[in-house]
Amino acid sequence: MITGFSIALIVFSLLMVLLVLLHKGKGGGLSDLFGGGMSSSLGGSSVVEKNLDRMTIIVGVCWITTIVVLGLLLKNSY
Repeated sequence: MITGFSIALIVFSLLMVLLVLLHKGKGGGLSDLFGGGMSSSLGGSSVVEKNLDRMTIIVGVCWITTIVVLGLLLKNSY
């Protein structure tokens, strides 16, 4: 059971990294360094951004839940 949650944590972690990197840069931080300051027609739709936000929130909640459950399982196994 712990192995299943560990695998789920790895999958959710990779999905979180991917989803966060897909977001469009909003300010003048590191996103400008890597070309985020240039205007592009890719991903300009507000519907796409809203869906990406929703997916990021859902994966984030699953990620945090998996961490808490895995922590409780590991605490109780010792």
